[in-house]
Amino acid sequence: VNPGESGGGKETNGIDDDGNGYVDDVHGINAIANSGDPKDDHGHGSHCSGTITGSGNNGIGVAGVAWNAKIMALKFLAPEGGGTYSDAIKGIEYARLKGVHLTSNSWGGGAESAPLQDAITDAVDAGQLFVAAAGNETNNNDLAATYPCNYPLKNIISVPATDRNDAIAYFSNYGL
Repeated sequence: VNPGESGGGKETNGIDDDGNGYVDDVHGINAIANSGDPKDDHGHGSHCSGTITGSGNNGIGVAGVAWNAKIMALKFLAPEGGGTYSDAIKGIEYARLKGVHLTSNSWGGGAESAPLQDAITDAVDAGQLFVAAAGNETNNNDLAATYPCNYPLKNIISVPATDRNDAIAYFSNYGL
């Protein structure tokens, strides 16, 4: 939780307590609406965060890979699935300013963007890792670049989808 918001980040009051431009950004932001309500419209972000931080040894659901990790929701895709690089940049900058160690970016597509690359470069300079989806078009990313995973930055870790045998999934992009 964001300790700069009311009640040490545990409640809302309709005020931008920490002065960062987002009202009640207790658990993250919605860059589309410029609000502190990052509610997941389709469950993909919730699924991915559960894969990372789902508590184990409790008999509920699945166990994640980092049970004690702290997560922050950074929404920039609209309910119908589309989004803009400018809203993605708002999320990247918000995470950087909050001192986040890494972002998990299960999104991609679109053309190369200098402002997006600059935002990710700023994250590098802040010591942040940027984990990016390789894409789901069965492409070799070395021959047909997919962004943001193809930016030549030292803090990007590109991750393909895998199947139950830990092999690259039939639909996943791949490459060095």
